[in-house]
Amino acid sequence: MSAWEKYKNAMAAEAKPWDLLYPTRYADAETAEKRYQICSQCPELIQGTKQCKKCMCFMFLKTKIEHAVCPIKKW
Repeated sequence: MSAWEKYKNAMAAEAKPWDLLYPTRYADAETAEKRYQICSQCPELIQGTKQCKKCMCFMFLKTKIEHAVCPIKKW
């Protein structure tokens, strides 16, 4: 597999901000809450903005995207 193909495959698996526009791509409320609880205890969370220092996502939103993953593999 070429480097370009690897990059495209990796990008397809990542959550994007516009994924919030598609309700079928939402995680269920219980999963989103569990994820956010993990994030809220993580030292990588910027408390003032609720952003992750690793990926700079707003975690109160990212945790609601079904296929999103934690950049440091906590969920």
